[in-house]
Amino acid sequence: MAKRDLTPKSESMSKWYTQVIQQAKLADYSPVKGCMIIRPNGYGIWEHIQKNYQIMLDNMQVRNGYFPLFIPMSFLEKEADHVEGFAPELAIVTHAGGEELTEKLVVRPTSETIMYHMYSKWVQSHRDLPIKINQWNNVVRWEKRTNFFLRTTEFLWQEAHSAHATQDEALDTMYEALESYRKIAEDFLALPVVAGKKSESEKFAGADLTTTIEALMPDGKALQSGTSHHLGQNFSKKSAFDISFQDSDGVTQFAWQNSWGLSTRILGGLIMTHGDDEGIVIPPKVAPIQVVVVAASKDEKTAEAVTTLTSILKESGIRTEKNSDTTTSLGWKLNDAELEGIPIVLVLGQRELENGEITAHIRHSQEKQTLKIASAGSTIATLLEEIQKAMFSKALEKQESLTFEASSYDDFKTIMKENRGFIRAFWCESATCETAIKEETKATTRCLPFTDTKGTILEEEGTCIKCGQPAKHRWLFAQAY
Repeated sequence: MAKRDLTPKSESMSKWYTQVIQQAKLADYSPVKGCMIIRPNGYGIWEHIQKNYQIMLDNMQVRNGYFPLFIPMSFLEKEADHVEGFAPELAIVTHAGGEELTEKLVVRPTSETIMYHMYSKWVQSHRDLPIKINQWNNVVRWEKRTNFFLRTTEFLWQEAHSAHATQDEALDTMYEALESYRKIAEDFLALPVVAGKKSESEKFAGADLTTTIEALMPDGKALQSGTSHHLGQNFSKKSAFDISFQDSDGVTQFAWQNSWGLSTRILGGLIMTHGDDEGIVIPPKVAPIQVVVVAASKDEKTAEAVTTLTSILKESGIRTEKNSDTTTSLGWKLNDAELEGIPIVLVLGQRELENGEITAHIRHSQEKQTLKIASAGSTIATLLEEIQKAMFSKALEKQESLTFEASSYDDFKTIMKENRGFIRAFWCESATCETAIKEETKATTRCLPFTDTKGTILEEEGTCIKCGQPAKHRWLFAQAY
């Protein structure tokens, strides 16, 4: 598909989204329905998310491990809410090696059960705690309707699982994990999010408390971008996996547990938030290529200068590639870089060489700047930082423009019909009102926002947007992906 066939984002974001992912070579359809091929351009973004998040995991003293892809069906059945929550999405192996299996195996939808089986074996004393293990892996959830990155049958993620001697310690870790997700989203992907707790109906199957970061896309729909769960003692109790230990007084206790996961779904949020009619726009901190140096003329002197400048930028720690292809025009090179969202394109030709300058094409703003070749290393590094901040500011401004307060249910319905977006509104926290709102407006409770990184919630006096009964909290509502 030629770039000229790209549907403008402003005309149809859903069509644009599917087309731009393929044209920018981020991903493609798999022969297996519901799955996708992640191409190097897309996987490169994921790798930079991994690298930066791994530093945060290290700081939280979470270590990496790996557990099997296949899980005995009986493991999932040990925690009733857990198996019930995942039952419709399970892929089950009944035959292997030409024989019917005596026990069915589940292709992991998540790894709580297989990991906690081992935690039970490893934990005997309070000295064995805490355990904090992460794995970078793939999981399978059999989705009926799929879309690149946002919802696929198989996806990549990190899933971390911790076990603690006390609930307070477990909760501290859960909130620390949620804050790490906010940092990844905002500081690296330039994606503004709201952190908060999920409602009872929206929480993770088997959890006591689910916390989330919610992003708002330009079309006014919300994207759940990362979740951190407090599992209480639901999996550690004797009837489940029996993760018990002797405390310092010799009394038998059950561990308190968490799990948290961030998946390739967040790439979908990045694409929709920052992309434009010309292609994708990648924040510099996670861009596989931050700068491409393009030859504007075909002479040997220019080609040598392009090579030299590329080397200088690489030595400065900037992820740089050159494009000295003599078979394509300058316009073609610029269009390719624009479509693929490369933050900066530096154009170097005979005229620029004579003046000791380069022309910088800034992807996110579509602006051009003239820079001195001699100071390129430091100048480009500073420019990349400025681009990162500007992209976040632009996205935050968009989110704020689509965030509303509703004082009546009529207002709520009007906003959701005409604008969509985040709506802050009082809710009595009854399942009846929550279900009715969803059925009538397609809006769901995204979260109850926190006021700090420790899970503090603002209490107010108000009335439920739906039933008019007393309510203490303003929840965040939106239609969701």
